[in-house]
Amino acid sequence: MNDDRIEPAEAAIRESLLQHKAELEKRVRIIHEHARDPLDADSSEQAAQLGNVAVVTALETEAKEELAAIDAALQRLAAGTYGDCISCGEPISTERLKARPASLECLDCAELRQAR
Repeated sequence: MNDDRIEPAEAAIRESLLQHKAELEKRVRIIHEHARDPLDADSSEQAAQLGNVAVVTALETEAKEELAAIDAALQRLAAGTYGDCISCGEPISTERLKARPASLECLDCAELRQAR
């Protein structure tokens, strides 16, 4: 970590990221277990179940994206670049990192990217 304000909290950040990663991995595992359940014989029930599959698939995709972001944050933590904005190189605010520990960008850069 390049910023002294984060170094004392490095272990806590790593632990928080690993805990969130474990929760997401559990969610994906549960989704996969439910995906193996056979469809109901009733066609109206099948329609409802297929609708649920679409929702669950979206949740799984979101969880996998979050897992990738957490892995990237853990790599930045190990490399000493955690807390540095990947767009402008400036430090990401402590408040933003507390709210979104896997943040890649400072708030200004994230807002600029989303505005495009």
